[in-house]
Amino acid sequence: MKSGWVDADAARMVEQYGAKGVNADVALRVYTSRLLGRDPALVLHGGGNTSVKTTVKDQLGEDVDVICIKGSGWDMGAIEPAGLPAVKLAPLRKLRALDKLSDEDMVNYQRINLLDSTSPNPSVETLLHAFLPHKFIDHVHSTAVLALTDQPDNKALVQEVYGDRVAYVPYTIPGFALAKSVADVFDKSPKVEGLVLLQHGIFTVGATAQQAYGRMIEFVTLAEERLPRQRKSLVQARLPANLASVPEIAPILRGAVAIEKNAMAGTAKRQLLDFRTNAQILNYVNGAELARYSQVGVVTPDHTIRTKNWPVIVPAPLPGGQSSFTLNYLLNGSPTSAPLTAGQVYAFPAGGVASFSITVVRNFF
Repeated sequence: MKSGWVDADAARMVEQYGAKGVNADVALRVYTSRLLGRDPALVLHGGGNTSVKTTVKDQLGEDVDVICIKGSGWDMGAIEPAGLPAVKLAPLRKLRALDKLSDEDMVNYQRINLLDSTSPNPSVETLLHAFLPHKFIDHVHSTAVLALTDQPDNKALVQEVYGDRVAYVPYTIPGFALAKSVADVFDKSPKVEGLVLLQHGIFTVGATAQQAYGRMIEFVTLAEERLPRQRKSLVQARLPANLASVPEIAPILRGAVAIEKNAMAGTAKRQLLDFRTNAQILNYVNGAELARYSQVGVVTPDHTIRTKNWPVIVPAPLPGGQSSFTLNYLLNGSPTSAPLTAGQVYAFPAGGVASFSITVVRNFF
């Protein structure tokens, strides 16, 4: 994975937002948040979060230590300073003394400590960021890192890749319990450069935006380099010799997912189809055990926002009129999948994968 950091771009961001009254810390937080958010191998819309601890003026003109963290609903790839609501840091850190805290009370407490009451809700992982001492913290759900942490021997694999440069945190649902767990783990290894949350994602920390971002790129690269080693090849299924082409399949799929159909008027509200195929995809959809490994689930909950948890597996498409079987199969579901759902991914042997949505942006997968 290549770093997207460019000194001139970072300086330009500081100058641009400085003219609007935004301090350099927040400007650089915006810059590296966008670098992370624009790479789908690191984070998809709605996932991941970043923060910076800084000092700002309140309405009395007094300096206040705050944490500016990604707000709920903001896309990291296009984030603005408004998407990094400032929350008073000292009150948040006092919460660590509690034994438990409900999600509702946590959200309320974070909101009453916002400097701007119109700001979006701070991330559900705000306390995790607040309990750590570092100035800049980056968190993503990297596909490569998750490919390691989702394995049965995840901790051993991660230790092999990162050694003692990161601390390891067992899976916990995001919220107060996870924040305390991460803080406790960090206290035992205060010199680490990041934390790997098993079956969740990766955090990197730094004194500067560039340092935290650089560590993230390095750690994800190490995961990418480890993945090809000892990888098992997929046994390919035996497919019919004569198969339908993509142009034959596409109208059938689009017809199956039409939102509204009016037989009397002969009209239908169609969805957009996004079809993809390449050597890696064909290796996946042509596997003899596709029905098994395709139903394991996605690597991160982020993906369910776009793709749902499991793809619909469609039989290898046959040419001509026999393709009508595919339409009936999709409309009625299968033993391993429900009927077609908008936004879901559909995999068919010898073809590739497809997804549907009513807009181009929502159809990204």
